[in-house]
Amino acid sequence: MKRDGSEERRTVWIADLPNRPKNRRMNVPVRSNSLKIMTQFAVYPGSFDPFTLGHLDIVQRASRLFDRLVIGVGVNLEKQPLFTEKERVELIRLATAHLNNIEVLTYQGLTVKFVQQLGAKIMIRGVRPITDIPAELTMMMANRRLAPDIETLFMFADGELAHVSSSLIKEIAPVADEQTFANFLPKPIVQKVLERIAK
Repeated sequence: MKRDGSEERRTVWIADLPNRPKNRRMNVPVRSNSLKIMTQFAVYPGSFDPFTLGHLDIVQRASRLFDRLVIGVGVNLEKQPLFTEKERVELIRLATAHLNNIEVLTYQGLTVKFVQQLGAKIMIRGVRPITDIPAELTMMMANRRLAPDIETLFMFADGELAHVSSSLIKEIAPVADEQTFANFLPKPIVQKVLERIAK
C-alpha cells in the first residue's frame, strides 16, 4: 500500500505462483514485498480420512497465498470413518506442525455455510484427475446459489500426487507397510495410520 493510502498494484507472471503455467500475467496487490491474494483468509474443507500427501501439498501451497488458512474437517454422521473427527484433527495438526498460519476446525452440515459462518470469502478445493472437474463444477455452482459472496478456488494437485486419495489409502491398507504408506502419507502420521489399520 502506498503512503497516501491507495493500493499499489503490479503485474506479475503467474509462473511466480506455485505450479502455475508460464507466459501469463495478472495484476495483484503489493503488500510487504510478498505476493499474496487480496483476501487474507481462506478455508480448505474436506473429510481428510486420513490426511494424505496430496492434501498436504494443497495446504502448503495455499498457506503461501493466504495469511490464515483454516482446514475444515467435515463430520458425516451417516458414514463410519477410519478416524474420528478428533483424531483427524490431531493427525492434520501433526502433519502441518511446520506451518504457522494453519488452524484446524471440525464442522457438520453444509460446507459453504461453515465457510460463511467463519467469515471467509474463499473456499479452496483440491482437484486431482480431470475426472474430478465436472462434479466440482456442479458443486461450485450450487454453492454460488447458496452463498454468492463465497468464491471457490480450485488448486490442482502436484503431478506426482494426482493419484493419491484417502480412498486409495483404505484400499491398500490391508497389504501396505510403513515404507508403502510413506509414499502417500505425511511422515509424522504414518505410524498412527498403521496402528489404526492393525486393530
